[in-house]
Amino acid sequence: MSHAVASLRATRLARSVKPFLARGGPKGERCSGCRLVPSHCLCKLRPNVPTRAGMCLLMADIEPLKPSNTGWLIADVVADTFAFGWARTEVDPALLALLSDPQWQPYVVFPAEFADDARVVHEVSHNANTQPEKRPLFILLDGTWDEARKMFRKSPYLQNFPVLSLQPEHLSRYKLRRAQSEAHLCTAEVGAMCLALANDTQAAEALNAYFEVFTEHYLKAKQQLPVDLTDDIHLRLQARML
Repeated sequence: MSHAVASLRATRLARSVKPFLARGGPKGERCSGCRLVPSHCLCKLRPNVPTRAGMCLLMADIEPLKPSNTGWLIADVVADTFAFGWARTEVDPALLALLSDPQWQPYVVFPAEFADDARVVHEVSHNANTQPEKRPLFILLDGTWDEARKMFRKSPYLQNFPVLSLQPEHLSRYKLRRAQSEAHLCTAEVGAMCLALANDTQAAEALNAYFEVFTEHYLKAKQQLPVDLTDDIHLRLQARML
């Protein structure tokens, strides 16, 4: 099943002047559905859960090409996931159309210390009043920390939206790349927190479990070790799959 991040990856590959070689070398065969080596394929473990919230991924240039990217996991779980490549000097008209769609209430997900106090919120509004309640659309800046800060500063079309500042209760569990700080969560962890704030509890739990299983498969493939489909993390995921 294709989704927005897979489509963005295909578009980015199509305009590459040379092949993108993930770690593992030119002979590294990978599943087109989950980006893992075939022996550790994750496709049959993809959760199928309902979600009301949407996700908008603004992705740094080569982020969709990286097998370790976890925005892909969000697109696997959340049906209404949209993905766009970010550039400082131009913006995709489809992104602007999405942000102006009246069914959505966009939130830029970013730490409070980088935004004006008047824009910062810590919760998602659930008060419909007399108007139909808009669905939350979480805008995630998907890249390295330096890339994400650049996106936040240099995207004028995001400046009128509230900034959702998350307050994680634990350090990141992401083990596939070195982060500048253990306090920096990966994109899938941020997405799961957003889903929880939107009361998409089942989807939040499924995404967290799926992220753990993805990490296990990725690392075991790198170590050339088999995965145990009956261990605790796989059982937690299976309990959340429909």
